[in-house]
Amino acid sequence: MKIVFATNNAHKLDEVRQVVGNSFDIVSLRECGITEDIPENEPTLEGNALSKARYIYARTGLDCFADDTGLEVDALGGEPGVRSARYATDGHDDEANKRLLLERLSGTENRAAQFRTAVALILDGEEYLFEGIVRGAIATEQHGEGGFGYDPLFYPEGGDRTFAQMSGEEKNAISHRGRAVRKLAEFLQEKI
Repeated sequence: MKIVFATNNAHKLDEVRQVVGNSFDIVSLRECGITEDIPENEPTLEGNALSKARYIYARTGLDCFADDTGLEVDALGGEPGVRSARYATDGHDDEANKRLLLERLSGTENRAAQFRTAVALILDGEEYLFEGIVRGAIATEQHGEGGFGYDPLFYPEGGDRTFAQMSGEEKNAISHRGRAVRKLAEFLQEKI
């Protein structure tokens, strides 16, 4: 089964392909000839995921799914949340985002947070939503070289390493995106 994943982010694409395995042919936007940025103007992760999936479905007519992920920090009232990728700037500047997060948490003892992913699927014209959450805490400085985004700052609950200190397989086994994509894959397996 061929299904379009609404991303050109190589890291996300690799993560999803690892989780799904060979059961499905996951195709990127670039592989479908779509190179423009898809607007993410909705106030929620679910809204952005649905909006992106609808955009791709309208353009290609192919079964597709899209995700949106946010880091939600308790002490910051859920920030950066839906604006995680654009927290410090309108561009996707991971380093600036991490600096701003650490600055805003400076001197704060409560560093509890969660990563949350919403995945929207359009299959045969029907829409479905899946969610994955992992609780954890924000480090006081970056640790690790792997992953992307806020991974060097996030310790998953019960862990002593950040996502950036884990292998891709280790992270996918417990991550928010891994959890949401496993729900998606299980649903697709039932449908085929």
